[in-house]
Amino acid sequence: MMTWLKSRITKKLVIGLIVAVVAIVWLVNARAGGQAAKFETATVARKDLAQAVSASGKVKAQEQVDLKFQTSGLLTWVGVEEGDRVKKWQAIAKLDTRELQKTLEKYLIDYSGQRNDFEETWRVTYGGKRPEQALTDTVKRILEKNQWDLQKAVLDVELKDLAVRLATLTTPIDGIVTHIDTPYAGINITPATAVFSVANPKAMLFKANIDEADVTKVKEGQEATVALDAFPEEKFTGKISKVNFEAITTKGGGTAFVTEVLLPENTDLRFKIGLNGEMEVATAKRENVLVVPSEAVYAKNGTNYVKVLADDKVSEVAVTTGLETDQEIEILTGLTSGQKVITSEKK
Repeated sequence: MMTWLKSRITKKLVIGLIVAVVAIVWLVNARAGGQAAKFETATVARKDLAQAVSASGKVKAQEQVDLKFQTSGLLTWVGVEEGDRVKKWQAIAKLDTRELQKTLEKYLIDYSGQRNDFEETWRVTYGGKRPEQALTDTVKRILEKNQWDLQKAVLDVELKDLAVRLATLTTPIDGIVTHIDTPYAGINITPATAVFSVANPKAMLFKANIDEADVTKVKEGQEATVALDAFPEEKFTGKISKVNFEAITTKGGGTAFVTEVLLPENTDLRFKIGLNGEMEVATAKRENVLVVPSEAVYAKNGTNYVKVLADDKVSEVAVTTGLETDQEIEILTGLTSGQKVITSEKK
């Protein structure tokens, strides 16, 4: 009987102790949590802060040309394919020049005839005398007409000779043939239907549209970092080579300025036309400054504030801010390193 009684008392004591411990732990946790349990917080800390402008864009060739014939005609020869390397002034395509050649020959004959007529008229008119002694008004008009006919014949020959030479399309740059509208001979073409594109792969650039709100922060000569989708583990450094003076309207209806960044030399042809990516330009930098998350700062009556959590109490503190990025804000006055600031309420 006594043994049973002692056993029951022991069990009650154990259960009582367990309940007491649970209660104490709950009270401690409740007190420790307090206000802190209601909010998400961040610690004020010192770090380097950089403000940057970013924009998406594509890789382009710095030197690229679209070549077209000056006239329509029969395409008789195409000497390149897409991807071929070409040298400066190399011929890449040709139109049928048979009619042009015959016309040129005709004009050369006309020129020879006009030249003979002019020289004969001159010889007969002057007869060994000085021009001022031989010229009458009638003779003068005859000579002038012969002179004009001769000049016209010269121009006809020069124009047809130029047309013959323009019937052969040449590239003005070294490079790679990137596009051909009409790759096969034997087709009648117009200047609009036979475009040959050549790009110099050695000098490539990244072309992006900088929003009008940020364009005053960038200028030629600034260093920029380019991240390309094709090389997710790498970043390429270059300098801004151009910021357009005239704005464009983007597809979304916004206003932007075309900006170009010269990429490193493309010796191994890693940079290809059309690669997508994003450029970033550091516009301001601060070292070892107090920083808080952007969501911790709010404005009220023209003054910036943060809410500080200390000793389980929340207090509103006025702060002076400095450099801002998309995620963080520099704090000039009002806070010290290590303080806890509220960023949001817990849901």
